[in-house]
Parts: sequence; structure tokens; C-alpha cells
Amino acid sequence: MTAYKSGDPTTLNRLYGRAQGRPLRAGQQDLVDHLLPQIAVPAEGPVTAEILFGHDRPLHFEIGFGGGEHMAGRADMLPDHGFIGAEPFVNGVAQALVHISGDPHLAGKGGARPPLGNVRIHHGDALEVLRRIPDGALSFAYLLHPDPWPKARHAKRRMMNDGPVDLIAAKLKPGGEFRFGTDHPVYLAHALMVMRRHRHQFEWLAKGAKDFLVRPGGWPETRYEAKARAQGHEVWYFRWRRK
Repeated sequence: MTAYKSGDPTTLNRLYGRAQGRPLRAGQQDLVDHLLPQIAVPAEGPVTAEILFGHDRPLHFEIGFGGGEHMAGRADMLPDHGFIGAEPFVNGVAQALVHISGDPHLAGKGGARPPLGNVRIHHGDALEVLRRIPDGALSFAYLLHPDPWPKARHAKRRMMNDGPVDLIAAKLKPGGEFRFGTDHPVYLAHALMVMRRHRHQFEWLAKGAKDFLVRPGGWPETRYEAKARAQGHEVWYFRWRRK
């Protein structure tokens, strides 16, 4: 009976899914032990650009960044912006740290980029950090290829639900953008149903099918998207502007 308890991730107060998969490689473990503490979001208090980066700048927040490809790609494109990513899966955190650490020895020599200084990471529940961001502080929020929880009785676990969408709306500044991507048709239908209930908060930035069937410019591909395409899945891309 508890499987059908009403609610969503903002009221269930529970993380679902794995926290760790295969053992980390030595280099990844070293990054988790030494780099992560340097760039971790503070455990308490407000989460602002000034606290994280020393001065005001546009803030981006990615919910469940997976392996960090999108977050690192966006941070590299926009070095004057600040990026916050949250991910409970330690293997994903470790992979993201590889992207963030770069390789200063190869910078400017056609090799890897230098370290990204404009990224902060929370290893844990995204909602813990999102609640501490001041209202109207975010320029972008991202929810890309989240776990679809395809069974109807698990729909309350989906991040695309009324509670999280209300929270995202509160944290985005007017004109800020919420981006969502999925390759799962059940989640697609659910997300569109939810967002129809939030038309008073968001404007869908799509004028035709190509606007949600083709990945927009400035939207780096994630490993999950690449895997979905390799398996022959269709991928959908959505952009909503905060009213």
C-alpha cells in the first residue's frame, strides 16, 4: 500500500536508486577525496553566486548531472557563469570531476582543456540544494534524461512533478530557462501533462516539431542521450521560459 502513497520528490523526502556502482578507479577516487571537497556546495546556509564564486554571476543548476558531460560542456562555453550540479550516484560524481579537473599540462597544446573553476558540486539530493538557493536567483535549470520510473505506481518518484516544478519556477528569475530532455515516451507524456498545469509559470519555447526533435545549439550531448540514440530511441528536447 505504501507504494501508492501520494506525493512527489519534494514531499517523499527519499532518494531512490543506486548510490554507487562499480568500484572507482584510483584516479577517480583521488578526485573524490581531494578535488570534491574543494568545490563542494557548502552543507548549510544559502547557496548564492557570491558564496560559491566570490561575486555575482548568472547561476545554472543541473539536477542529476549523470557523468557531467553537459554540465562541463556548458561551463566551458560560459566561463563567466556559475554552475551548480547535484548527483547522488558517486560514480557520476567521479566522472564529472574528471571533466572538471581538465589537464593544465595540455592546455593550449591541442589537448584537454584546463580545469573548470566555475563549477560546484553537491553529492546528494538536488532538492537539498535547490531549496537553499534564493528565489529568483537562477538563470537556467536543467533536468536531462532523469530516471523515468516507468511504472505508474512509481510516478511520484519522478522529478518532473508539481512540487519540483513549483520549486524550479520559484528559483528561476523572470526570463530564466528550464530545459528538460528525455528519450522515454512514458516520461515524455507525463512531463507534458505536468507542464500543462504550470502554464501560468512557464512559456514553452517551441514553434514547431523541429524545436523539440532537434538538439538546440549550446546543448551538449550527454552519455545517456548518446546511448539512447545508439539504441534507436527518439530523443526530445524541451525549453520553457519563466514568465
